[in-house]
Amino acid sequence: MASEAAALLIEEFDSRGPIARPTLHDAIVARVRDMIIEGELVPGTRLHEGNLGKMLGVSRTPLREALKFLVSEGLLELSPGRGAVVRQFTAKDVHDSLIVIGNLEGLAGRLACEHATDAEIREVRQLHDRMMDMYEKRDRLPYFKLNQSIHSAILRLSKNDALVSVHSVLQARLKRIRYIGNEGPEKWAGAVADHEEMIDALEARDADRLSKVLTVHMEKTWERVRNAI
Repeated sequence: MASEAAALLIEEFDSRGPIARPTLHDAIVARVRDMIIEGELVPGTRLHEGNLGKMLGVSRTPLREALKFLVSEGLLELSPGRGAVVRQFTAKDVHDSLIVIGNLEGLAGRLACEHATDAEIREVRQLHDRMMDMYEKRDRLPYFKLNQSIHSAILRLSKNDALVSVHSVLQARLKRIRYIGNEGPEKWAGAVADHEEMIDALEARDADRLSKVLTVHMEKTWERVRNAI
């Protein structure tokens, strides 16, 4: 988990800065992913490799590989004759996915209370505290990345690789949708309140409570985003 925490620190870097050659692929992926999450690249946008490459200061070959990776994540799709396009989700796509994610996370929360070590739970608490720091600063993108990292951490604490694998696919696809769920002070405060209850339940190893709050959190997420789709 220590190596995962270190990876999270790297993930939090400001992806708007210069791209370093040793991490070129990851940096391009992170930059374009952030552009999608923050709405700079809206659903349906065709990505012109030449223009995007000039904007990022990278050549077409590493850019094309990064775009292929984002296609595998489900954030982009390949359209005949148009190349890579920012994926558009219908309201039904989103609702169906959130139902599945909620149930997956509910199961993961139950298993995490059973299998997580005290040290692993403390590391989730540290992520939560850092997320709350970003909330106090109203620094939305780092907050969101830590928020998503907490959900992923709880999945890992389930110690069920199949569960983690299925969840990661759906979570990656809905990053932009989950991000807009924090638009507006009331929605954001509601999401934070859910997370405070999550960490309390995890630290108490209250499996029933954690399972319920994780599942209900996805139901609330749908209510927060449904009018924005």
